[in-house]
Amino acid sequence: MLVRLLYASRAVDCNPQAIEAILAQARAHNTACGITGILCHGGGVFLQAIEGGRTAVSDLYGHIQKDPRHKDVELLHFEEITERRFGGWTMGQVNLTKVHSSILLRYSERPELDPYSVSGKVSLALLEELMATASIVGRA
Repeated sequence: MLVRLLYASRAVDCNPQAIEAILAQARAHNTACGITGILCHGGGVFLQAIEGGRTAVSDLYGHIQKDPRHKDVELLHFEEITERRFGGWTMGQVNLTKVHSSILLRYSERPELDPYSVSGKVSLALLEELMATASIVGRA
């Protein structure tokens, strides 16, 4: 059974090396576990979608909740799915400082990433738009 989980967190360390270390670990681990997804970051906030088997996704989310690199981890959306939307990436990346502010403004009150103030469905719609506008980069 495939599931999609969407969560938000705040970065403990916002420097590019720390974010790249998170992405590298995810890419190395996710392939073996059958997990795909994307990580958006900007202004010290992470928005991440992970897809895969229910047990693998649940285990990964439990690990993220305990990861000292994240704080204020909050579940935004969880659903059973028939197919992956973000299956092209072991962990794709969107640096929101490089995305036109009008995309963010379409989904929130201000042109900044704040998944804590919008519904999970709105955050998922933002991710889908980022995918449609080719804003996601990363390795398959």
